[in-house]
Amino acid sequence: MDIAVGPADTIMIACLVLFFGKYINKKVPFLREYNIPEPVTGGVLFSIVFGALYFIGGIQLSFALDLRDALLVIFFITIGLSSQFKTLVKGGRSLIILLVLAVGYLFIQNFTGMGVAAITGLSPTTGILGGSVSFSGGHGTTIAWVPTFKGDFGLDNAMELGIACATIGLVLGGVIGGPIAKFLINKYRLTPKEEQPITVGVRHDKGEDVQITYSSALQMIYVIFATVGVGEGLNALVSAMGLSLPRFVTALFAGILITNLIPVFFKKVDWNPEKSKSLALASDLSLGLFLAMSLMSLQLWTLVDLAGPLLLIVLAQVIVISLFVVLFVFRIMGKDYDAAVMSAGYAGLALGATPTAIANMTAVTKKFGGSPKAFIVVPLVGAFFIDLSNALIIKFLLGTFG
Repeated sequence: MDIAVGPADTIMIACLVLFFGKYINKKVPFLREYNIPEPVTGGVLFSIVFGALYFIGGIQLSFALDLRDALLVIFFITIGLSSQFKTLVKGGRSLIILLVLAVGYLFIQNFTGMGVAAITGLSPTTGILGGSVSFSGGHGTTIAWVPTFKGDFGLDNAMELGIACATIGLVLGGVIGGPIAKFLINKYRLTPKEEQPITVGVRHDKGEDVQITYSSALQMIYVIFATVGVGEGLNALVSAMGLSLPRFVTALFAGILITNLIPVFFKKVDWNPEKSKSLALASDLSLGLFLAMSLMSLQLWTLVDLAGPLLLIVLAQVIVISLFVVLFVFRIMGKDYDAAVMSAGYAGLALGATPTAIANMTAVTKKFGGSPKAFIVVPLVGAFFIDLSNALIIKFLLGTFG
């Protein structure tokens, strides 16, 4: 029996996911100690409950997820509004280094998938599908490439396998990032170089008594939705030039543009969005609800038939990304606190998606302190450059090994 859940009820359940995730993380020290994001905790729990409803009673819940995309746009706007050009300049070198590492890892990820495919007697194209297509690419890239895998390479279960890998990657990407950061921070006794504002949410040790005034909340709402309009305009302009970018990418750029132009043209305005608690909480809430809706709507029963090869592929990919992050990303990015935060983010990015990466970094910075550079570098790599590079690499590997 398929039950359609309306938009209002979907949001209500997503809020419950966040409440339960927050409550469980408070009650289970391990989860908070290892920086597991609250939306991941609650989302996985609810997806298991909904999966049990399907297996036991044949009840399938279909959620209204249209608002989820809007929440993602709002979230990236808040990240952009918190980004100063001086931070972008400081992060320029780190951005290039991480981009080179990330592009190189796309090859490693595909060769890992192809290696597992060879061991299990599957085709190389199956390995590519269980590589950067589904993990670094996520659900969107998987869906876009499925017709090619089916039509050109005869992989009839491409959709099921690809979505299964992307789904598990989304969950595990939010699970391994926090422990990796904790290991690096403790091993090398890392701390922020100076007291930095938290980009998303508030620090755990500051409590929940955050002062938000009527004026600050109103200003936050106005600026966010004004930036939505600018982002839509940028998206239309880019489309007219023959390029296609996700709405959240142009929203990020719009936020960066606006937050740095306001002090230039409105010098009397007291504009410090990177210190705004209203903006930080709006960012935390929009990201939390987005992830809650994404994870609670996972259809776990679709993974059962693929359990064997899927388990080997996922296990191999988790081991390889963990080693790559600890041995290469952290060291090459500078072996400092920012590098540890970016390592947590990149682990989530390589297995799941950009929001997963940011959720990892949010959980880490809430506990240990801010890292504005990480919140600029990782989203820019994940939200724009990786998708372009991934498409070229997938096409090259399919042409070579397909």
